[in-house]
Amino acid sequence: MINVLLVDDQPLLRMGFRLVLETQPDIAVVGEAGDGAEALAQVTSLGPDVVLMDVRMPGMDGIEATERITRDHAGSRVLILTTFDLDEYAFAALHAGAAGFLLKNVQPAELIAGIRTVAAGDGVVAPRLTRVLIETFTRRNPARPGSADDPRLDLLTDREREVLIEMAKGLSNAEIATELGLSEATVKTHVSRILPKLGLRDRVQAVVLAYQTGLLRPP
Repeated sequence: MINVLLVDDQPLLRMGFRLVLETQPDIAVVGEAGDGAEALAQVTSLGPDVVLMDVRMPGMDGIEATERITRDHAGSRVLILTTFDLDEYAFAALHAGAAGFLLKNVQPAELIAGIRTVAAGDGVVAPRLTRVLIETFTRRNPARPGSADDPRLDLLTDREREVLIEMAKGLSNAEIATELGLSEATVKTHVSRILPKLGLRDRVQAVVLAYQTGLLRPP
């Protein structure tokens, strides 16, 4: 069972998310919070697997709450939900350690899939936002001539490079497994090795590095 905490300052939105999620036999909404401070208290007492977090809230916002949760409660992963496209708030939340980012107008099936993905230890970014994410990061940190020779890439095996490329396309571990003809467990092992080898915290940073070094070209 995946235990979920809903964090949003609008009760009606929380109600809507609850109604969607409670239709699933493997998901349980264990609590709700209207701001970041309340979310922290709920995470401490309930220990949810996934925190569905709004970004802009009164008092402690979702960014600070996400940073504290990822720092002090490693067992709870944060999935950001917002009405806004990728902006400074969203980027800050990802930097704070959020495992994923979806818009609030997401289809119910995509929301449910995102929660399951994050609960399984993977990351998720709304497919239509992946290109915006990459373009924004690479615009801020443009690739340098010859950066495809980044020495960090030499630390990867050929198979790990293949996995990194598929990660950069926004594929989940399960999708990478299908694409490369591997088991999902093997892909997960490769990902767990790739990140420390490259000195990266999460899949989002890995995706950005793949584009910055020219390992994969923007679509």
